[in-house]
Amino acid sequence: MKRREFITLLGGAAAVWPLIALAQQAGKLPTIGFLGVDAAVWSPWTAAFVGRLRELGWIEGRNIAIEYRWAEGRAERNAEVAAEFVRLKVDVIVTFGTAVPAVKQATAVIPIVFAIAQDPVGGGLVTNLARPGGNVTGLSIQATDIAGKRLEILREVVPRLRRLVIMVDFNNPQPVLEMGEVQAAARTLGIDITPLAIHRAEDIAPAFDALKAQADALYVVNDALVNTNRTRIITLALSARLPTIFNTRDHVQAGGLMSYGPSYLAQFRHAAPNSELPSSTQYQKLMPIISCSMRKNLKHIICRWI
Repeated sequence: MKRREFITLLGGAAAVWPLIALAQQAGKLPTIGFLGVDAAVWSPWTAAFVGRLRELGWIEGRNIAIEYRWAEGRAERNAEVAAEFVRLKVDVIVTFGTAVPAVKQATAVIPIVFAIAQDPVGGGLVTNLARPGGNVTGLSIQATDIAGKRLEILREVVPRLRRLVIMVDFNNPQPVLEMGEVQAAARTLGIDITPLAIHRAEDIAPAFDALKAQADALYVVNDALVNTNRTRIITLALSARLPTIFNTRDHVQAGGLMSYGPSYLAQFRHAAPNSELPSSTQYQKLMPIISCSMRKNLKHIICRWI
C-alpha cells in the first residue's frame, strides 16, 4: 500500500499533531510509542487515551499498535525508552512534559505529543504556544498560570495559613517554575514559604520528618516523581494532619485533601487524534499548544479533612 501521511486534529480545536504513516507497510501496523510514568498510577489516563482512539476507529491490535513503556519515576528511563522507540521506528511518541527533553534529544523527526506539561514555554519544551516549532506539540496544564489561584483556594480552607511548605522535585525545572509563581503569590498574601526539596523517592519520608510543626499547610507540585509516590505522600500528609493541596483530582481520589487543576482524563482524551487532514511538509508550523484554560477544563475539588 502506498505510504500516506496525515496531520490529525488534536482535541477538536485548532491545534494539530501529525500521526505519520498510518498506512500499513509490509503488514506493519502504524505504531504509537506511549511513554508514561507508572502503569498503575496512569491506568485511568491510559484507558482514557485508548478509549478515545477506539471511539475514533483506531482499534489497538487491529489497525494500530501501541508500545507502552514506563519511566517509574526514574529520569534516566526517559532517554532509554526514547532510544528504544527510535529503534522500533514508531510513528509518533505520546508522553508527558518532563520526558520531552530526553525524547527530543533522541529524535528530531518522529512527532512528539505531550498529554500533560506544566509550562511548555517556560520549561523550554517549545518556543511558544502558537508556533511551537520542531517536532513537538501537545497539551499544557499551564500550572504556573493557576498556581496563585490554587494558593488562594488553600487559604480559604486554612484561613490562618501563615506558613506554607512547597514540596518540589528540584531535579525537574518545570515544578521549580511553579514554585516561583507560588512564592510570588504568597508574598502578596503575607504567607511565608519554605521549599521542601525532594530528588528521589527516598527523600519523601525524611522531608515530612523535617517539617514537624513548621507548617500550617503543604502545597505539592505535581511531576513524575510525585505521581509515582503519591500514595506515600498522601499517607504521610494525613498522618501529620497537614492540609495539603494537589494539582489534580486523582490525588484527591487517592485520599488527598483537595486539588485545583485540569482533568487529566480530559487531557489524555484530547491527546488522541480526532480527524484527518491532508499532510503538509510544514506541519510543525501548524501545531499550536492547547492549554487547559483555553478548554475551560479546570476542576476544583475539596474533600472533608479528617
